[in-house]
Amino acid sequence: MVTPEPLTTIGNGRYAVEGVLGRGGMAEVRRAQDLRLGRTVAIKRLRSDLAIDPTFQARFRREAQSAASLNHPTVVAVYDTGEEMSTDGSGVPLPYIVMEYVEGRTLRDILREGRRILPERALEITASVLSALDYSHRAGIIHRDIKPANVMLTPAGDVKVMDFGIARAIADSATSMTQTAAVVGTAQYLSPEQARGERVDARSDLYSTGCLLFELLTGRPPFVGDSPVSVAYQHVREEADAPSTIDPEISPAIDAITMKALAKPVDDRYQSAIEMRADIERALEGRHVMAPPVMADLGQETESFLPPNTSGGRPTTVNRATVEEVDPPRRRTGLWIALLLLAALIIAALVIVPNLLSDEPTKQSEVPDLSTLTVTEAQAKLADANLELGNTKPVQSKEPKGQIVRQSEDVGALVDEGTRVDVDVSAGVGKAVVRDVSDLTLDEATAVLTDLGFEVDPIKDEQSAERLNQVTRTDPAPGTTLRVGETVAVYYSTGYVLVPSVIGSTQEEATQILKARGFNVVPSNVESD
Repeated sequence: MVTPEPLTTIGNGRYAVEGVLGRGGMAEVRRAQDLRLGRTVAIKRLRSDLAIDPTFQARFRREAQSAASLNHPTVVAVYDTGEEMSTDGSGVPLPYIVMEYVEGRTLRDILREGRRILPERALEITASVLSALDYSHRAGIIHRDIKPANVMLTPAGDVKVMDFGIARAIADSATSMTQTAAVVGTAQYLSPEQARGERVDARSDLYSTGCLLFELLTGRPPFVGDSPVSVAYQHVREEADAPSTIDPEISPAIDAITMKALAKPVDDRYQSAIEMRADIERALEGRHVMAPPVMADLGQETESFLPPNTSGGRPTTVNRATVEEVDPPRRRTGLWIALLLLAALIIAALVIVPNLLSDEPTKQSEVPDLSTLTVTEAQAKLADANLELGNTKPVQSKEPKGQIVRQSEDVGALVDEGTRVDVDVSAGVGKAVVRDVSDLTLDEATAVLTDLGFEVDPIKDEQSAERLNQVTRTDPAPGTTLRVGETVAVYYSTGYVLVPSVIGSTQEEATQILKARGFNVVPSNVESD
């Protein structure tokens, strides 16, 4: 007979700790009851070997407090933080976090079952993760540990992202990849700059989100290896295969989105979560995405990574073209390597070495201002500066048709002669349809509507009982077609509802009025003169 663990309380008796929900490399999560507010919560307590570092404890508390400031439908809320003394005799205070209890399962659990996730659903899940990241990035919080284990799906299919700010405490502590199982588990989702130990910004989260999307699409991370160090090396040096090389059913648009998110240079990635989310929405709607297309590698042999099964079968090898084997594969591979090395040496001899021996420095030019110019005028002005006109992209704009509205290089910047400068050219004022943003926050709705080309006029809706800053309606209504540049009024909740005056009303009338405003009504009879 197994004796159940005794019920304990922490937080000065406020939280009654119950059963274990899960254990990870750095923490244990338990279900608990908040006895003061009468609600179920989840409590995450850090391992004693991580909590022993006083610097870590201070950072953990600071980051947990930052995460507690986040209030968003796709973020697992942090209610409280604290610490309790270790029961192992070490006397180490163990930090803990009290979080929203979410019914559901993590993406890690779902992926381990080998369940196939349809590409469209993978995009929807990723879009929700990006919604959470956009909100946190606007609040100045970088997650740093986006991975399947930190994303939950509720029974209703809603997405919840966990552990905001906690990854910062882990990253700043004096642990290494070979010392901590927690970091071993996240090596598959590290950005190149994280792997190099450099400072990170919001675009690091977008790289990790690209790794997450890749795994949702294919069933495996973009890079795998025998050790976290080998995986980290691949993040820095190796290019990931396009998801369609593993699952040919994946569309070129999804390939493009994934590979842009996985770009090594941060400037080549999406520059914000809302930008990546907008591209995903374009793909879901069947529209052209902004990410550059992925070039197919003809004749590439790929493996179809199937979900784990009980039959012990091996992954199926799929060849894009059936080619008769003449030489043994190993011998042919060696021949190709030798030819590639020879080609590299020739290039070095003809191009690189003369450049190194040359005393002439690379000539640079100052980038001129191309705004308000036509393409022809810009081409001439760039030629005068020994620069070239690059790609021209038509965009909807309030500026006159044919006028340049944006350029890829900053005005006044020094660049090498011959550099190509891309420009956006006004296609005139177009039209767009007002999107339904009623389930978004004011910031999210503003970003979505601005992306469509509208001006946004935020208006407080003091009659709404929705959560703070949640959009309640727009004027004009969703589905209305407007000219780009027109204004959309966005009504958002203040988090409070004004109590209407019902003096002089009957009990039935007063009850009806108050219930319409979202109040619970409890009649009470008093004597009146």
